[in-house]
Amino acid sequence: MLNYKQLYYFWHVARIGSITRAAERLHLTPQTISGQLAELERSLDTELFRRIGRRLELTPAGKTALSHAEEIFQIGNELEQSLRSGAASGARSFLVGVADAVPKSIAYQLLAPALHLPEPMRLVCHEDKLERLFAELAIHKLDLVIADRPLPPELGIKGYNHALGRCTMAFYGVPELAARYRPDFPHSLDQAPILLPADKASAHGLLLRWFTEQQIHPQVVGKFDDSALMKAFGKAGVGVFPAPSILKEEIRTEHGAELIGYARDVVVRYYAISIERRLTHPAVVAVSRTARQLLFIEADNALASNDPSIRQ
Repeated sequence: MLNYKQLYYFWHVARIGSITRAAERLHLTPQTISGQLAELERSLDTELFRRIGRRLELTPAGKTALSHAEEIFQIGNELEQSLRSGAASGARSFLVGVADAVPKSIAYQLLAPALHLPEPMRLVCHEDKLERLFAELAIHKLDLVIADRPLPPELGIKGYNHALGRCTMAFYGVPELAARYRPDFPHSLDQAPILLPADKASAHGLLLRWFTEQQIHPQVVGKFDDSALMKAFGKAGVGVFPAPSILKEEIRTEHGAELIGYARDVVVRYYAISIERRLTHPAVVAVSRTARQLLFIEADNALASNDPSIRQ
């Protein structure tokens, strides 16, 4: 009979490509992992790995085993979550990771449909760096990751990117800064104090490219991993800051900042990243459907309107 503990160790090593790193993640010694893999290969009477330099590579049999292991542990995770939470409350858990670069209000709008399904759903939301969220997704501790960039293929994580929509970026500032930089936008931003998302946010590179194309050289006075923290500094008048155009009213009412202008060519895309190629989790399906139908229509309409603040 198949030893599922050995299969679990194999699954980790196959995904990571290293016995040492898998042992660190599982809090075991490399010798323990190696011994268990050898036992698994003996019981199956087939070789699952071949060593290429310092890296392990799956054999054809190993690739088949990994495919089945993925399905086995996904089902096991669903069973565990169902028994732990559903039995007590009748609610199914929806485990979501949100990248810290994704604005909180956008995350709310994306996830809110999951709370209004016929089947009771308990939302468990975790915010973190994308790399850590992807690692949690890889070991089935998350059902979904909401991100501003797709899953990088070089991470070697089996996951699928589901596009939720896109949104044009705009620049905002407290009334004094808005009055100063709105005329002749975007060229008025040359040498202006600017707050930016941190380097790893997808908007960061897009904005830098846009500045170059517009021949603008702003004074970057701060970079922020957390979009909420950037808006807090913007509210204090430290500098002009970018944010998705669909947040225009929220930024005005909650942060006292006014729209300066739209960066027409800076478009941020949002993704739902799952381990499912075909979405089946009812909450994930609801998130995807609502985002495509509702959330990003406002941004497109804004650019198509006669809003006098639109310059670029």
